[in-house]
Formats: sequence, structure tokens, C-alpha cells
Amino acid sequence: MNHTISPTPGALLGDGAYACTCGASFVDRMPAELHAAENDRCTGCLGSGEETMAPGVTRPCATCAGSGGRREQIIWQLAHSEAEQLITMSTVRGVIAGFDGPFRLSEIADTIRAGLDLPVGRLPVGPRVRDLLLELQSRGEITMISAPDELLDGTDVVLYRDPSWQRTPTLGI
Repeated sequence: MNHTISPTPGALLGDGAYACTCGASFVDRMPAELHAAENDRCTGCLGSGEETMAPGVTRPCATCAGSGGRREQIIWQLAHSEAEQLITMSTVRGVIAGFDGPFRLSEIADTIRAGLDLPVGRLPVGPRVRDLLLELQSRGEITMISAPDELLDGTDVVLYRDPSWQRTPTLGI
């Protein structure tokens, strides 16, 4: 049996009642996640393979790589943990220091992947690099210079496919 769990119609995103294709129903998300895990389904997307970014906008689940399976979820989580250990803030800073002008997420990720001699798909290099670049942006060390590629829910939810940044000039005081 598939055991795909979904919110019951009328429930708010991530809150409310859930129903499984096996006929089981749950009053909130926690027991639904437990049921998914017990049946080897992803606890992120509850076995559907998709995550809802905004009402009516879905994408493949990032937790299980769109498979809906628990095994894939665990493998993906382990890969993310390994990427966190290998790809550090100092690694990313070192790579962006070599760029005089703007740089793209893909350029930094490809440089790091090549430097670590990782085959494509071995680790989630792009997502890890993206997270570190966003952290550098929040610290004011770099500035995003890309416009969103797509507006998904007005201006509240936007999509950047391969954003560009540049280093923020330092004040020589």
C-alpha cells in the first residue's frame, strides 16, 4: 500500500487534519509524520513526493528528492550532513575571494565541486553553497544583484534559478 498522506480539504497549509490513502486520519501533522515513517514514507512530504511552496505551487520534495520514500529521505539527509562537514564557510569565502566582479551560485558550486573532486550528484553541493552564500549576504559580506526569475505568490514567494552576488566593498577606515 502506498500510504500517501495529504491535508484534508479546507485545512491550512501545514496545520489541520490529514488523511492517508490507507484510510487512516490524523488530527494534526505529528501523528501523520509518525504514520509516514512507520510505513517507510518521507516525513517531509508525507509520501507524496511534492512539497507545497505556496497555495497551488508545488515542487519535488527536497527532503526525499521527490521520491516520497523514507530510505531516500535518510540518504539525502546524510548527504546534507556530509556536505555541511566538507563545505565550510571558509571554503566558500576562499572561492568568492577569487572573483573580482559578480559571481553566480552555479560558478561557486562548480568550483567547490571540482576542488573537492566530487562527481555531480554525489553531495548536495549547490544547496549547501546557496545556504552559505545567503548567510554571507545576511552578514553584509556579499550583496545579491539578481532579480527573481519568477514570482510564485505575488512578491511574497519568489524563485531564483541561478542568482548572482558580488562582494560588498569594505570601508578602509
